[in-house]
Amino acid sequence: MKVLIIDDEMNICLTVKNILEDEGYECDYALDSKTGMIKFESMIPDIILLDVRLDGANGIDLLKDIKKIREDIIVIMISGHSGIKEAVQSIKYGAYDFLEKPLSLTKIKIIVKKAYEFHNISKDYNRLKTNENEKYKIIGNSEPIKELLSLVDRIAVSDSKVLIRGESGTGKELVAYAIHHRSNRSDKPFVKFNSAAIPTELVESELFGYEKGAFTGAVSNKNGKIEQAHGGTLFLDEIGDMSLKAQSKILRVIQEGEFERVGSNKTQKIDIRLIAATHKNLEELVENGEFREDLYYRLNVIPITTPPLRRHPEDIPILVEYFSNYFSNELQLPHKKFLTKTISELQSWEFKGNIRELRNFIERLYILVPKTVIEPKDIKNLGTSKLPDSNFWNETLSLKEKRKEFETRYLSIQLKMNDGNISRTAKALDLQISNLSRKLKELDIN
Repeated sequence: MKVLIIDDEMNICLTVKNILEDEGYECDYALDSKTGMIKFESMIPDIILLDVRLDGANGIDLLKDIKKIREDIIVIMISGHSGIKEAVQSIKYGAYDFLEKPLSLTKIKIIVKKAYEFHNISKDYNRLKTNENEKYKIIGNSEPIKELLSLVDRIAVSDSKVLIRGESGTGKELVAYAIHHRSNRSDKPFVKFNSAAIPTELVESELFGYEKGAFTGAVSNKNGKIEQAHGGTLFLDEIGDMSLKAQSKILRVIQEGEFERVGSNKTQKIDIRLIAATHKNLEELVENGEFREDLYYRLNVIPITTPPLRRHPEDIPILVEYFSNYFSNELQLPHKKFLTKTISELQSWEFKGNIRELRNFIERLYILVPKTVIEPKDIKNLGTSKLPDSNFWNETLSLKEKRKEFETRYLSIQLKMNDGNISRTAKALDLQISNLSRKLKELDIN
């Protein structure tokens, strides 16, 4: 841990330096603001002890300059009796704390130790936050992904309810987090609740919490997911699997912003943004009486649909590289390089499980294939969703109809692999541009 002392009194600089070096800190000092800035930029300290009133300079102005360069730096102000007002004011500009002259040696050690602990906690928090953001990162440069992210940006600023629809493995949770992360609630909790992953009889207690003695085993009070999300975002995944009883309680939370814990008559107010997701057909569930119609309309304020991977196979090279880097680090294995023809083979696969299936496939490949250069033959026996599938070949249609279906599917994929560039696609397929254009028009491929 590096500490820089900036004070125009030599005896203070030397005393503080000696005290902190005895505690194991690496220290240096400067007697004026100009030297202080030079040493700040060369030493890159973790903590700065800065005098409020320097010879010929204002310590608060120096504090502002330092914070502009490194917002996360910890600055402890030093003040004489006449500088207390400025020291207190400096807290507004980002100072961690201040020490009053004459300096107490014990207090110096205590406050620097606390600053050191705060520094470590901040580093851990930032690391965890970075890991979380990386975990929820939406990967892709295709038009469907760009459109999705553009929609996320537009709706993130509001508090409107969002219903995310899409097949399994298309990143509905990632979209929910992206909305939260880009909203005014980003510094508040993002709490997930998966209705399909919890037994029906436990949904209410997990979601709303419970009071001590509410049921056998309730030995103390417990906050539910709703309370944990107060001020932030509650993400209800697989909302289509929620029981009708729990649905009615969620409806009350949406309508009135209040709820009760299981076993309690005390009504609590709550402030949350609600985002729900499902891969099921909610309209069909409503018709069958399995999902409340009023809740459906309450949730479906802003609908979003996550695109299946087959709609943006041009993102597969980026996804493969991303997951390859991830599993190389996670499994501590050499990075694998995928040949262009291997990527092309993957782009022709169907991936019914979408991005999640592709991710699982890359993990499986890292574990089972020792090679570092991956050829098409290395992946043929590992995949489970190749295109065309057996149903395509087994279905009985006229040859003309089947040929049209094959050509439509094949040319659509080839176009996406070449970013919609017709001349590049024609070259790859060894066709005249005019012939390819005519075929695309004939098949009604945009």
